[in-house]
Amino acid sequence: MIEVRPLADADHAAWSRLAEGYKRFYNTPTSAAEYEQAWQRLRRAEGVHGLGAHLGGQLVGLVHYLFHTSTWAPCVCYLQDLYTDEACRGRGVARALIAAVAQAARAAGASRLYWLTQENNRTARELYDRVAQYKGFIRYDHPL
Repeated sequence: MIEVRPLADADHAAWSRLAEGYKRFYNTPTSAAEYEQAWQRLRRAEGVHGLGAHLGGQLVGLVHYLFHTSTWAPCVCYLQDLYTDEACRGRGVARALIAAVAQAARAAGASRLYWLTQENNRTARELYDRVAQYKGFIRYDHPL
């Protein structure tokens, strides 16, 4: 049975391993200080929130999300990071994490829940196509 709950201090080491896997997958180098800063912000719910999925008492998946305003709605929810341990994929972990964020978004009065993924992330997109609607947007990043 998958248990999804807020990240706790005891999850730090397992969260670090999963977060590193996530950042490696997306080829986004991250320093030890950045990981630690992210962990502290998640634990304080400082603009971002984190949930963990547990199987057999072990943290096997993570999700990070945040709320923000938009021009057309006072509150929307952005699911920023979602990652599951490779050994646990196909067991409903990611689906359970998405459902938990959707529940949090409804509780917060958000009018929309959305996320991004890379076009070539076929495994994830197979799930996303079952639980959400692809709207055809393409993201651009402007260097700052």
